[in-house]
Amino acid sequence: MSGEKVRVVHMTLSCESVDDTPAVRRLLDRAAIVEVQTRYATGTDSRDWDLFRSCFTAEVEIDFSDGFGRPAVRLPAGEWVAATAPRMESFAATQHLIANHVITFDGEHRATCVASVLASHHRPNPTGDSDLVVHGYYTNRFERTADGWRIAGVRLTPLWMTGNFGIMTSAMSSGTAAS
Repeated sequence: MSGEKVRVVHMTLSCESVDDTPAVRRLLDRAAIVEVQTRYATGTDSRDWDLFRSCFTAEVEIDFSDGFGRPAVRLPAGEWVAATAPRMESFAATQHLIANHVITFDGEHRATCVASVLASHHRPNPTGDSDLVVHGYYTNRFERTADGWRIAGVRLTPLWMTGNFGIMTSAMSSGTAAS
């Protein structure tokens, strides 16, 4: 699949065209939040930066401090995407698997999703192992917007990493944080 761009189509669920009971609305909200998490991973791995951008509110808080030593930042989502793109594109391939979503709601328009992540990064290099795998979880804050559920805050908590951390250090010099 080297060099090929994968076209990804996503669907936004709407509560207006189906049974409008609170239980059904909550199930649709859960499905929509999981779908945003999936677009986040797919947009990153397919290098589809429009798809990746579609996951976020206008401003987003990014906290990757636990594993990468960078302070949390709040910035316009477009700036986050612009910083992420060259960093992720510096890898020959990435694969972000996000699963085991535990979603809690804070009213009708806010939610938190804690989900396991297995993020593999592949970057051939002459200095050692070409791979780094991050094992951990995301704690993402969501807000309901006019366009549906969007991520307002991303927090990555790595539990352990395997492989060559040097390839991440090299990639981080291509942007402002790690993904």
